Amino acid sequence: MKVVGVIPARYASTRLPGKPLQDILGKPMIQHVYENAARSKTLERLIVATDDKRIISAVQSFGGTAVLTSRDHTTGTDRVAEVVRGMDVEIVVNIQGDEPFVHPGMIDEVVAPLLEDPALPMCTSMHEITESSDLANPNVVKVVVDLSGHALYFSRSLIPYPRKAEGRRAFEHIGMYAYRKDFLLKYAGLAQTPLETLESLEQLRVLEHGYRLRVVETRQDYVPLSVDTQEDLERARVLARTRLAG
Repeated sequence: MKVVGVIPARYASTRLPGKPLQDILGKPMIQHVYENAARSKTLERLIVATDDKRIISAVQSFGGTAVLTSRDHTTGTDRVAEVVRGMDVEIVVNIQGDEPFVHPGMIDEVVAPLLEDPALPMCTSMHEITESSDLANPNVVKVVVDLSGHALYFSRSLIPYPRKAEGRRAFEHIGMYAYRKDFLLKYAGLAQTPLETLESLEQLRVLEHGYRLRVVETRQDYVPLSVDTQEDLERARVLARTRLAG
């Protein structure tokens, strides 16, 4: 296979227990993620990587593929790496299991640079911030890139600082990643780094170890909603009903 997608889905969550199985319009959230991701034009296989048999059963009930992984993983990256370690695949896409409105075109966007440039190890995504309240929100992770589109830095702070108002643009990082399999396995084994720990942003490990990370600006209809709390879940339910009615 050339490209495989993996959706890490951990059952335990301090703020929203059983998060992947929470109902949105009669379907568990993981089903919304899976069905949207499955519409990608580049994925040849899609797998849910989980630590709980209840999620395995839910995924299998709607015809999806799920694999049981270790309960000891501290990050989704580690869970994805376990699933693909023994697979014959070139590119792996890490798709967030708590974004029920993920657009399949965004998966294709992060895969494309790796197909075009054999030397590129990893790619992720961003979109322009349009809500002023997001600029100071530490939960909205910002990214700045160089002239070639490679990440310079990720931060919970506002970057770049708008010393001059003209041409001011800021971008939110979207937590979808495409890696070459060999790099993913190497990345999962790298030691944590100071800035990664300070900002609590795992992707900084890539930059601190000196690797290139391409960032593409999505052209899709991105819905910036990750379900982490009950409040987020209610917002997702309202939005799902609105989209269905539309």
